[in-house]
Amino acid sequence: MALDPNRFGLSCAMTTPMHPGGAVDLPRLVRHAKHVLAEGCDSLTLYGTTGEGAGLGLSARDQMMGALLGAGVEPSRIYAGIAASSLEDALAQARIAVNAGVKGLLLAPPFYFKGIGDEALYAWFSQFFEALGTSARSTILYHIPSVTAVSISVALVDRLKKAFPGVVTGVKDSSGDYASTEAFLKAHGELAILVGDERQLARAVRAGAQGSICGVSNIVPHLVRPLVYEGTDSPVINALVDEICSYPVMAAVKALVGHVHGDAGYGAMAPPLAALDEAQRKRLIAAFDTITRAKAA
Repeated sequence: MALDPNRFGLSCAMTTPMHPGGAVDLPRLVRHAKHVLAEGCDSLTLYGTTGEGAGLGLSARDQMMGALLGAGVEPSRIYAGIAASSLEDALAQARIAVNAGVKGLLLAPPFYFKGIGDEALYAWFSQFFEALGTSARSTILYHIPSVTAVSISVALVDRLKKAFPGVVTGVKDSSGDYASTEAFLKAHGELAILVGDERQLARAVRAGAQGSICGVSNIVPHLVRPLVYEGTDSPVINALVDEICSYPVMAAVKALVGHVHGDAGYGAMAPPLAALDEAQRKRLIAAFDTITRAKAA
């Protein structure tokens, strides 16, 4: 299968290392970012769902961006997640990112108010892009209704891509519903359609998807990369995702990142989220080792 080498590729939905109590652990953040880039990720996505982005304030976002740029991570390899219900807050988050020169944005819809129709969402997104003006760039619309309870429809994407050409450049589908991915591919195949569920990634790539922003690339980016660039199904990745999804996902990813680094200090979560307890952590790590050994064999 011939795949476009200029595709979006693989972006790590970066977990955010925390000190106990919730402050960002910047040295561990830098270490992990450099690790995943070296192990096969094309870019990093900060402040996403896996990274507890909805709980990160402006000062934490600014510090994280500064730490990575100061450590030599190129801004052209960074996407920034935007998660806010207030337009003012969404714009403040975005300006930290665009002022740093990042590659693009991963923009979630306003998530506090439910039952929002396309017309109201179009108005919110339009005001966001108009306020950013010429700073707006490479924006991936983030469809994750299980978290936001607000859907991004095929029709809404159509309106936004036409109103803001060259700004709306893709959709990340984290619905977990392959029919949703198929619909985005059919209607918007010229955009970067990305898949959040790694178990559906290879199938979507074979149908034209351009890659993924995903959590498992925090742990085994070298195993996820063939799904993106070869469209090759992976029973190992499927088993690993199934195992992670049997725990609170963000906490499970952090526990496994700590295991990969040999540093349990990666496991802390910011309130109100909680880390895995010791029994859960040991059980998950044992399962991870068994699953990845099967790959090595």
